[in-house]
Amino acid sequence: MKAKEPLFDFLSPSINYQILTGDSFSVLQKFDDKKFDLIITSPPYNIGKSYETKTSIERYLETQEEIINELVRTLSDKGNLCWQVGNFVDKGEIFPLDFYYYQIFKKHGLKLRNRIIWHFGHGLHASNRFSGRYETLLWFSKTDDYIFNLDNVRVPSKYPGKLHFKGPNKGLPSGNPLGKNPSDIWGIIQQDWESGMWDIPNVKSNHPEKTEHPCQFPIELVERCVLALTNEDSWVLDPFSGVGSTVLGSIKNKRNAIGIEKEIEYCKIAQQRIKDFKDGKLKFRPINKPIHKPAVNDKIAKIPEEWLKLDFINGNGKSTELNEKHP
Repeated sequence: MKAKEPLFDFLSPSINYQILTGDSFSVLQKFDDKKFDLIITSPPYNIGKSYETKTSIERYLETQEEIINELVRTLSDKGNLCWQVGNFVDKGEIFPLDFYYYQIFKKHGLKLRNRIIWHFGHGLHASNRFSGRYETLLWFSKTDDYIFNLDNVRVPSKYPGKLHFKGPNKGLPSGNPLGKNPSDIWGIIQQDWESGMWDIPNVKSNHPEKTEHPCQFPIELVERCVLALTNEDSWVLDPFSGVGSTVLGSIKNKRNAIGIEKEIEYCKIAQQRIKDFKDGKLKFRPINKPIHKPAVNDKIAKIPEEWLKLDFINGNGKSTELNEKHP
């Protein structure tokens, strides 16, 4: 039987949040200096998505820098900024956006603490280059005195029984009882918390969080940053909030949050997702859930009969017809 009311509060009544509709640059000017302890976002990549107007990379970066000026102003002295980007592609040439953004943030005095590799198993296939399966997350701090709660995101040690072999602690455990520091390659795979790799699946058609947004931010990617780089009751900002994943990842962990989004339809979806969360109905992908692997007998895991008939020379099938269909 479905309960008419939630059986308990999924959202703390002391937590504040807003989804603001509008242009990010204009909305940001209304905020006080040093309001946010964490600014985290995945900005438009300028690749021609439905919510983007594709321009030259020079004009694109110029527009982004105007917004970054405001973001730095609103970031607290102990605050962190996480900027998750992929590549700009023009006529088949790759422009790694994190390289360009690093120079902008460095010019504003921010300090890079990690260049995190976000690996995922699925994405767009390429025929004239290797298929891209990672993006980067640049983590900057505003000062040297920044919030960093490592214990919140430690992973279990691979060898917890390892002992010091010399010195004053000889014979005592050499690790941390709370676990080890995770690496700067993020991937939630089957042995996620054991391996230390943070491999977070991107949000595709069968992901429980999937909405209409074509480039949706996974909530668990936000949660890793929120838990490590803020304190409870901190304020978190996403200046390109899309369907509200950053706001959800923040309020779920007792942080206040504001999301700015220019597309009205995405704002409506974000508000509905927050309502579903408050009602205990929103589907999340748990942080430590293994990525699905098909069984050996599943049809999708079997080699197609057409491929078994091919003769291969140096890895290339002789069937021209099949090669044209499957580059």
